[in-house]
Amino acid sequence: MSRRTPQSPSWLPIDPYILMLVGTVVLAALLPASGAAAEVAGGASTGAVAVLFFLYGARLSTREVTDGLRHWRLHLTILACTFALFPLLGLAARGLVPGVLTPPLYSGLLFLCLVPSTIQSSIAFTSVARGNVPAAICAGSFSSIIGIFLTPLLAAALLGGGTAGFSGESLLKIVAQLLVPFVAGQLLRRWIGGFLARHKKVLGYIDRGSILLVVYTAFSQGVTAGVWHQVSPGRLGALLGVEAVLLALMLSLTWYGAKRLGFGRGDRVAIQFAGSKKSLSAGLPMASVLFGAEASLAVLPLMLFHQMQLMVCAVIAKRRSRDVLPEDGEDVSAEAVAGRVGASR
Repeated sequence: MSRRTPQSPSWLPIDPYILMLVGTVVLAALLPASGAAAEVAGGASTGAVAVLFFLYGARLSTREVTDGLRHWRLHLTILACTFALFPLLGLAARGLVPGVLTPPLYSGLLFLCLVPSTIQSSIAFTSVARGNVPAAICAGSFSSIIGIFLTPLLAAALLGGGTAGFSGESLLKIVAQLLVPFVAGQLLRRWIGGFLARHKKVLGYIDRGSILLVVYTAFSQGVTAGVWHQVSPGRLGALLGVEAVLLALMLSLTWYGAKRLGFGRGDRVAIQFAGSKKSLSAGLPMASVLFGAEASLAVLPLMLFHQMQLMVCAVIAKRRSRDVLPEDGEDVSAEAVAGRVGASR
């Protein structure tokens, strides 16, 4: 197997896409969509997210699924981190209200702790760090699929009145927008998989453009509803500090906890990157359904955490890539897989 150290991610230390996200928020603040334009933007963002998850489903090959399924202990560990450990830390942060965080910001922080793990960034970081890439592919995919059902249920149980009103109809909307396109992509992969592989760069723009559209729509709703008057610079700074502590705790617990559970280096890398991150692409459409007009404030903690996790994990992945690996096969060569995944989000 090749021992060549992978190149550092092109977005280190700051992903240009992060700057585009910030620019989208500024655009929504200056020129928010309202009236008929808001209805058009909302419909377009719903369709864009459906296309995004259709592409996710079409890219995940059967072979990658079967390779990852063999390591069920790893997947259970990552799912426990995503949907048990994260929510527990979120509940523990309730003691920061109202001294550090306002109730709306805390609701957004707790919602952040409930959303699924990322797919592409988990794969990309695991690949750079020379970890168990097939397991990371399946872990991120399983998390997203399970999260379609579990995140709304957890939000209803833990957020209570903090959501705009969870119901069976809300769950059906999320399933229709995320799960149905994903399954359709899996079913059609046999015929369109080759086309997607040949045009992965163009499709990467579609991925990112979809998220930018959802961000613009959500923040436009917030601007028109006047929710940004509720957040002061001091509160934003406090939120960043809380999220930095949350990320540091999860990175430490996933890395050292996986060691205590007996996982090898390659698996520990996958657990750390898949178990410590949260998906912006999955969280945004869920927040739009669950929080309604207050979605822009609810997703603010998720957006900030998303940027923070990319920058911190980029540094960690680069350092992990320089590890001297033994000759017993723990080095999972990932160049071929890395070529199939898109840029981290």
